[in-house]
Amino acid sequence: MRRLIFGCGYLGRRVAAAWNKSGDEVFALTRSEVNAQSLRESGIKPIVGDVTDPSKLTGLPQVETVLHAVGFDRNADPTKREVYVNGLRNVLTAIAGRCERLIHISSTSVYGQCDGEVIDEKSPAEADHESGAICRDAERLVPDFTAATGTAATILRLSGIYGRGRLLSRVEAIREGLILPGPADSWLNLIHVDDAAQVALAAAGTDEVNLSPLYLVSDDQPVRRGEYYESLARLVDGPAPEFDPQTMARHTRGLGKRCRNKKMKSELGVTLWFPTIETGLPDALTD
Repeated sequence: MRRLIFGCGYLGRRVAAAWNKSGDEVFALTRSEVNAQSLRESGIKPIVGDVTDPSKLTGLPQVETVLHAVGFDRNADPTKREVYVNGLRNVLTAIAGRCERLIHISSTSVYGQCDGEVIDEKSPAEADHESGAICRDAERLVPDFTAATGTAATILRLSGIYGRGRLLSRVEAIREGLILPGPADSWLNLIHVDDAAQVALAAAGTDEVNLSPLYLVSDDQPVRRGEYYESLARLVDGPAPEFDPQTMARHTRGLGKRCRNKKMKSELGVTLWFPTIETGLPDALTD
């Protein structure tokens, strides 16, 4: 099969590797000639372009599957809205009639619940901050695309992704004994990057008549921030973490929510490799 990835980064690379291993022909859009060479060396066919510039999205290949997993580069000029909303709009225009299935990676930040509520796909998605609102506005483009083109599409709302190479700043903060901003009793919802990749692969490989337009992607057990950082401290031989609940960290408004993954597991048939941080954190800390 032929696959096309927009956003072949931390998550996309893992999906691309699995598709490559199964014998698929994998294309990926990149803005950088340097990254294009890295993709070639990984067996991926690079397309140099930019989601924020429609003129650089011409001549895309005909494929069975598109994975849209574009992240936000804080070092680049475009704003998050320009990348997530306008960029997705440009991509959908460019792939119309050129793919059979779209998998769009979104975020559980679209949920505004902040009192420890348990949420799932049926819960209201009314973000309480700008970043989540932008993700929600991008999501709204997908059903319109499906209606206009007949392309099967599903949205994967991912909890916070973690895994190898993603915990360096947190480990340094723990080892230095820094006071952590935000309350210890608020909830974290997480998904190991390898599990996120297998969910994306499962969604791409599911018969479209059984594929839901939306899945919430999270591990089996939301965890309190205090428990998370205490577990991390034990693993890196750091001091017990201390928190300053009066200083609100990004994404620590109130207690947050608790994400439920029942639909993802039952409909996609996914068995998580890292269902909780008890197995996920030790793996994430390996080289």
